[in-house]
Amino acid sequence: MENVGALSVLLAFCLAVFSVVASIVGKYSRRPYLTVSAERAVYAVWSLLTVASALLVALLMQGDYRIAYVAAHTDKAMPAVYKFTAWWGGQQGSLLFWSWLLSTYSAVAVYTNRRKFRDMMPLVVAIMMTTLAFFVGMVTFVASPFQVLKSGVGIIDVGDGNGLSPLLQWWTMAIHPPFLYLGYVGFTVPFAFAMASLLTHQPGEGWIHTTRRWAILTWLFQSTGVLLGMGWAYTVLGWGGYWGWDPVENASLMPWITATAFLHSVMMQEKKGMMKVWNMVLVSATFLLSILGTTLTRTGLVASVHAFAQSPVKPYFTTFVVSATILSVFAIVKNLPYLKSEVKLESVVSRESSFLFNNLILLASCFAILWGTLRS
Repeated sequence: MENVGALSVLLAFCLAVFSVVASIVGKYSRRPYLTVSAERAVYAVWSLLTVASALLVALLMQGDYRIAYVAAHTDKAMPAVYKFTAWWGGQQGSLLFWSWLLSTYSAVAVYTNRRKFRDMMPLVVAIMMTTLAFFVGMVTFVASPFQVLKSGVGIIDVGDGNGLSPLLQWWTMAIHPPFLYLGYVGFTVPFAFAMASLLTHQPGEGWIHTTRRWAILTWLFQSTGVLLGMGWAYTVLGWGGYWGWDPVENASLMPWITATAFLHSVMMQEKKGMMKVWNMVLVSATFLLSILGTTLTRTGLVASVHAFAQSPVKPYFTTFVVSATILSVFAIVKNLPYLKSEVKLESVVSRESSFLFNNLILLASCFAILWGTLRS
C-alpha cells in the first residue's frame, strides 16, 4: 500500500511539472492543445493525490506501525478521530494534506473558468502548478509520509506508536488546522489570477470578480481557523488572554490581515479603477505571508507546541519564499504603467481616502505582528 502511495505522489509531481511547462509553452507558441493538456493534467494531479491521501489515512486508521509516520503520530489507544487528524498532525502528512487541498482548489478553478479568460488561464495554471509542484516535490523527495521503518536490511513493525501530544488532542484542533489550511492554500488562487492578469495586461476588470470571490471564500476559512485557534490557545494553553498566542497562531493572523485589506480596497478598483497597485501588492503579500507562515511552522524558526521541529525542508522553503518574493516584486515593478489608476485621490476626507488609511493601519498591524513573531 505504501508503495502505491509513494508512486502516486511521484506521478503527481511529474504531471505538475508537465502542466507548468505545457501551459507556458502552449501560450507563447500559440499551441492550444498544449494548454488544454496542461489543464487536464491538473485533474490528473488531483486524482493521484487523492489516491495517495486515501492510502495514508487508511494506514493511519489501521495502525500500520511499519510506516514511520504512523508510528510517530498515532497509537493504539487514540480515538479514531485523532487517528484521522494525524493526517495533518505531522510534517510529512501535513505537506501531503497541503498538496491535496491545492490540487483540489486548482481543479475547481480550472473547471469553473474553462470557458473564461482564455488568454490568461495558461498563466493561472502555471502559477498554481508551480506552487503545487514545490509542495509535492517536498513530499516526494524530502519528507515522504510513506517511508517504512527499517532495522538493518529488514522492515520492522514496532507494534505501537508514540501518539499525538495531549495538548493537541482537543476538539478544536480536529478542525482548526484544516480551516487554516483551506485559508492558507486558497490564497494561491486569487494570487494566480491577479498575477496572470498583470502579466497579460487584461483589459477591463472582469478578472477582479473571480479574484474577489475566491478571496472572500478563503478569507472566511482563514477567519474560522483563526477564531478556533484563539479558543484553543486560551482554553488549553491558558496564556492569560486570547491575544497571548504562540507564534504559529500569530503567523496565521498575518495573511488574514492583508486579505482583509485587499477585500476592502479591491472594491475601489472594481468601481472606480483606483488602488490597482495597492491591490496587487496586497494579494501578493497575502500569498507570500501564507507561505511564510507555513515556513515558520515547518522549519523550526519559531518555538511552539504545534510547530514542527528542525527538518530537512528548511532550505527549500526558504529558497521558495525568497524566490517568490523577488519574482512578485519584479512583476509588479515591471508592469507599473499598466497599474496606473484611472481616477486620482482628490481629498483626504473622501471615501476613497478612508480605504487608503484602513490599508495603512492594517499593514502596520501586520508588520508589528511579523516583527514580534520573528523576535519571539
